[in-house]
Amino acid sequence: MTRSVSLSLAAALAIAGSGTSFTLPDASTIRSHNFSPLHSTVSQEVPASPWFTDDENTNQSTEKLKTQILQLGAALDRGQSYNPTSGDYYSSSMDTARSKIQSLIALSDPETNVPKSLDDIAGEWELVFTTVKHGIFRSSPFFLAVQEAFEYSEEKEAFGEDKATLFFKLHELQTCSWGASKIGRVAQRIDPKTGYLYSEFDTSIFSLTVIPILGWFKLLPTFGGCVVTASKAKLAEGGVLEMEVDYTTSRPVPGLQGLGEWIWSVKVPVGAVWKFLPWNKGRSADCSVTVKYVDEDFRIVEDKSGDLFVYSRPVVSRHLDI
Repeated sequence: MTRSVSLSLAAALAIAGSGTSFTLPDASTIRSHNFSPLHSTVSQEVPASPWFTDDENTNQSTEKLKTQILQLGAALDRGQSYNPTSGDYYSSSMDTARSKIQSLIALSDPETNVPKSLDDIAGEWELVFTTVKHGIFRSSPFFLAVQEAFEYSEEKEAFGEDKATLFFKLHELQTCSWGASKIGRVAQRIDPKTGYLYSEFDTSIFSLTVIPILGWFKLLPTFGGCVVTASKAKLAEGGVLEMEVDYTTSRPVPGLQGLGEWIWSVKVPVGAVWKFLPWNKGRSADCSVTVKYVDEDFRIVEDKSGDLFVYSRPVVSRHLDI
């Protein structure tokens, strides 16, 4: 053990390349100084933070719950860390996060925290947490419309699983495996003047492409952009946000290489094509969520499957040129 410590010290100094002469301590010196992790001050008891611990004798406040939700969102990578396809690890953290969100909703005042018009939820919002499985991209109205379209299918299940869940699981496996694609910033902006909701999510392709075990260099350059879905939006009674997907386009992300200038001008008329797809039977690309809570800097919505999406006002705003 002593010899390995000495070798580690030598290796560290060699890598640092300081050029300073040194003498390794002998075994007796190391023992006399009692170099042991058991003597670390880390083991000393640290007072618990009132913001991140729960006390049965203390009522939960709105600000405390918001802080805890943001911390859980950071720890769980906005909810992506919990993936039931891979396993049940982090499931308890996800359950705790859902409980915190529901507690915040329970503290809300229907008169002030449930929006009455698009003006009450106008502006730019960034996704900070979601309980949804198999991809945070599912906050987009396009994927919400896909989810609701499966409700009209004659058979609700395939291979013993809900069809919508199976679709999103397969989509996630196809697009995110082996670092082929990675989801970055996810945001929404609501414009009451035009009656449109613009959903954005950044995607980078080939961000982690290497030969596993054998290689340590990128095989392909990273490129991508921001996918934008534009939807007509209106707010109904009870905070129900009704949307109809109109078109999908894309915009460049600063610092991320794109496919070419031509891609930014492409506009896919999703709404027009949607009705002609045989399984949609002439229906529009409609979807809806319920705004369960909103204040000056927080917004919580719930989709029809009961999953929750938490948005906050961005610290770093981004201009969207549409």
